[in-house]
Amino acid sequence: MEKLSGARKRYARKLKRKAGIRSKRLLRAFAKVPRENFLGPGPWKLLIPGYRKIGYVSSADAHPRHLYDDILVGILPERFLNNGHPGSLASWLDWLDPKPGEHAVHIGCGTGYYTAIIAHAVSPGGRVTAIEIDDELAPRAIHNLANLKTVNVVHGDGFGIDLESADVIFVNAGATRPSPKWLDALSPKGRLLFPLITTKLIQLRGFSNREGKPKRSRWTFNGRMVGMMIGVTRIGTGYAACGVSSVGIFPCVTAIDRDEDAEVARVLASRDFEEIKSLRRDQHQRDSTCWLHGREVCISSSEPR
Repeated sequence: MEKLSGARKRYARKLKRKAGIRSKRLLRAFAKVPRENFLGPGPWKLLIPGYRKIGYVSSADAHPRHLYDDILVGILPERFLNNGHPGSLASWLDWLDPKPGEHAVHIGCGTGYYTAIIAHAVSPGGRVTAIEIDDELAPRAIHNLANLKTVNVVHGDGFGIDLESADVIFVNAGATRPSPKWLDALSPKGRLLFPLITTKLIQLRGFSNREGKPKRSRWTFNGRMVGMMIGVTRIGTGYAACGVSSVGIFPCVTAIDRDEDAEVARVLASRDFEEIKSLRRDQHQRDSTCWLHGREVCISSSEPR
């Protein structure tokens, strides 16, 4: 156990370096939460950087030390469903900055590992509502998180469910638009992070690399959809917004609007994410400030209203 404690601490330090984590609460959570408790018995199916072309690699044995690295681990490998990439999830949670006493909502919680990370970050005094629609994953999350009394797991549709007021909403399944229910639930200064995706095959316009050249990617990897993590902060009666990072993720089936999908694909392939400044919910005609004009929510390049 002493060796495993050291492995977790080294894992947290690696995530700090790779993801640039600023939150000490999150670092302590990554160093403390036992990842093996959320992944089923080993040996495990691992996706190690550089091995994606040949698929999963089995861990050498069932010792949990194999899990404390910046790697994907299959939770339902036959469906290519994985426990999310720690470096990416750590950077997204760091952007959300969950604090003690806050109510966080985790939509698409999978088997609950990152829900447990969030629960530690909002302690003491905080709580987490975890939502999972998948019939195989939801029972596992309920079982895995049963010992955390501040976590309530809901087996349901995170796109359409009514939410209590929340300080943090983390959506871990792709959507072609944000749900109005997410925006309604955000408390003053509340933060939302969701993956805006398309089901179309596109060349994604991403953030600039270190040399200042635009990065592009063509995503065809095992059914995952390409898109962008969009960060939203409630400011008064308005919503500030920004592009946070690119993402490859499975869709939330109820959050994909087939009529809007083609427009999302066009925008993701042609517009700069640095333009995004706000979300608008007022009824208005499409104009030059509409980065992605939707029926209920417009992602805009105008300042928050």
